Amino acid sequence: MRLSTLAALAVLLLGPGPTAAAPHDHGRLPDDVPSSHTHVPRPWRRLSDAIIRSIWGLPQSQHSVRGADPRYGDDVVVRFSIRTAEEAEALAAAVDVLFLDVWEFNDDWADLRIAKDVVPSLLGLLPASLHTAHQPLMQHLSLAQAVFDTFPAPAATQPHHHYSPDVTTSPRAGRGHPFFQSYQPLSVIDPWMSLMSSMFTTHVRRISVGLTFEGRDIPALRVGVHPTDNQHPGGARKTVIITGGAHAREWISTSTVNYLAWSLINSYGKDREITRLLEEFDFVLVPTLNPDGYVFSWDTDRLWRKNRQSTTLRFCHGIDLDRTYSYKWDGNATRANPCSESFAGDAPFEGVEAQRFAEWARNETEYNNVDIVGFLDLHSYSQHILYPYSYSCNDQPPHIEDLEELGLGLAKAIRVSRKGHSYKVASACEGNVALANKKKTILPRIESSGGSALDFFYHQLKVKYSYQIKLRDTGSYGFLLPKESIIPTGEETLDAVLYFGRFMLGQVGMAAKAQDAKLDEKTVEEQHEELIEL
Repeated sequence: MRLSTLAALAVLLLGPGPTAAAPHDHGRLPDDVPSSHTHVPRPWRRLSDAIIRSIWGLPQSQHSVRGADPRYGDDVVVRFSIRTAEEAEALAAAVDVLFLDVWEFNDDWADLRIAKDVVPSLLGLLPASLHTAHQPLMQHLSLAQAVFDTFPAPAATQPHHHYSPDVTTSPRAGRGHPFFQSYQPLSVIDPWMSLMSSMFTTHVRRISVGLTFEGRDIPALRVGVHPTDNQHPGGARKTVIITGGAHAREWISTSTVNYLAWSLINSYGKDREITRLLEEFDFVLVPTLNPDGYVFSWDTDRLWRKNRQSTTLRFCHGIDLDRTYSYKWDGNATRANPCSESFAGDAPFEGVEAQRFAEWARNETEYNNVDIVGFLDLHSYSQHILYPYSYSCNDQPPHIEDLEELGLGLAKAIRVSRKGHSYKVASACEGNVALANKKKTILPRIESSGGSALDFFYHQLKVKYSYQIKLRDTGSYGFLLPKESIIPTGEETLDAVLYFGRFMLGQVGMAAKAQDAKLDEKTVEEQHEELIEL
């Protein structure tokens, strides 16, 4: 643990206890707000607030935002523009000292969640060049209100029988379907998945890819059909895995996986392209790899990120599931601070859900005649399509050209989609703070990126086409994307998945061009032979 962190803890221990020092909120919520929204901040957030207020002598907060969760009333999300290595190093050090919640760091900017009255203290730790190189996000509404707006109205969370698939709808039309009008809790998603498998038995199976720390299933849908005609020979079944929700607060990733599942399932037999894809590939769709954390983000803390695993500090729960995989695990960077939002555990694969999901995937390839040909790990936010490696920019993957080619194709498919947005394509290491002034100047990281699912599936499981896709938006709402964006995000991601399928079938990309060239060459040869015969 850094000396600055030890000093902060010493001040806290010599001062008032965390309960006494933490801010108290006394605002009353409307009667229609679920009681689960009124929980006090989690112990670690109270502790970090207490440390900061003790060190900097800040006043206690007493106000709240009416109509929204009061715990977030004093917080803002601030974006810093970073141009030099000195600025990046200083910001990373300040994040460590003040226990800040890093929302996103990308290209040459970083978004941090921070209490309003701590902003001056943060600026005091940063070089003068950053004092004017920042701006608050979500200026049109408070963070508390943005949190509140992501929860469905009471009538929107009904028993699962209200979400029966409408088999008369247009194959790719999710608009109007009540399931996608709001974000859904696991208590609705889980029976919905069972319903889908029971109604579409010809091409859908509900499976489990592991158990969580708290004993929940990690549910998934396996979608695909297995024709037995001569045009579809036997052998290992080609499979594409699409995951979401590794980080609990990234609700749009969970909803997007559900949208993809519904679109593929409901389009079989109606849409020629999707029907062929499901005959050629299995799609395993995992809405949330982190069910415990996802439930906690609904019941207790909307902005919870990690799983709910115990750590060496009883008041700091959770391991970052996208930092705990064995390949290039870099847990030493966070080992001293289990309270860190990116805590990777004390050893590789200490994160229970990641370890069991990896075991499931390895077992599929070794014993169940499965060939995993694609891995798409959905996250939010920043609108990036990222390929390996995440852990370092010093090493390039052997398939760099193919990865870039398909990545650019996915981005184009999204851009030309129905009101699709623009996505950048980069190595996952560059998708963090890595570029300065559009030059290849590698800047110091704010957080480690070792131990990612992306690198593990690519390097360890040999899944050539592995990507992490960071969905909408670019910071207007961040993790709190309005529910009105669920369907548009799903639509553009579906178009990317369909392009992925066409690429794997050799219908687009360099392989398709090479095939066309062979056909053209064959045609010329045949014409030449005909002329000779004449």
